[in-house]
Amino acid sequence: MNNDLTLAIEAAREAGQLILSYYKADYEIRDKSYHNPVTTADNASDARLKTILTEARPDYGWLSEETVDNPSRLAKERVWVVDPLDGTKEFIEGVPHFVVSIALVENNVPILGVLYNPVTKELFSAVHGKGAFLNDEPIRCSELSRPEEMVILNSRSETRRKLWEPYQNRFKELRAIGSVAYKLGLTAAGRADIFASLRPKNEWDICAGHCLLREAGGDLLTLSGKTIYYNQAKTLITPGLVGGDKTTLASILRVFEGDKVLL
Repeated sequence: MNNDLTLAIEAAREAGQLILSYYKADYEIRDKSYHNPVTTADNASDARLKTILTEARPDYGWLSEETVDNPSRLAKERVWVVDPLDGTKEFIEGVPHFVVSIALVENNVPILGVLYNPVTKELFSAVHGKGAFLNDEPIRCSELSRPEEMVILNSRSETRRKLWEPYQNRFKELRAIGSVAYKLGLTAAGRADIFASLRPKNEWDICAGHCLLREAGGDLLTLSGKTIYYNQAKTLITPGLVGGDKTTLASILRVFEGDKVLL
């Protein structure tokens, strides 16, 4: 597993350097769907990661946001789950809240997670049973237990759509940050107390961050309180997500129970 971690870290750093060559420079932008842009940097990072990771581990499956899905991955014991540039909107806006996200899944469970922010040089890493780290320093989730004392990392787009207005007084602070994966890494590192999304996310958005949370004493659940499994035929996780220290998740889920915004 250490070899897989070294491989993933090297791949993330190489893809990050490639992304930086496009950052605040000229590149093409197109919309995959409504409010879902993709850039030359996304595609270049994806191609580089796929070459590095699949050539080194030809027996592993592959699932990436920017690669046409191949159902053959479903029969694989181990699968790379990758977002080559999580936080594309922030990348386009010149906001340094984006990361390369690489996870390794074994039998539907994330066993390795790497996030790399090429602007800030933050490298988050975790391997099942070996803890979570930020730039080689051990990290741990915050253990605050009362929602009104917590800083929660939420979505910039959900904030713009005013979805978080009902929760303004339920937490100490609502802090909007772009990349889902980056928010999970920051939560695992105790830079905030909780992460939540009111809308569905795909496996590649959260898989690496989920591994980090688990190794930092936390977990990630759906807003229905369900456990999340990976390398599924349907990659979209609904209805939304909440992550943080294991002992606080029940109290956080109660904040969202029965809210019409989630229906």
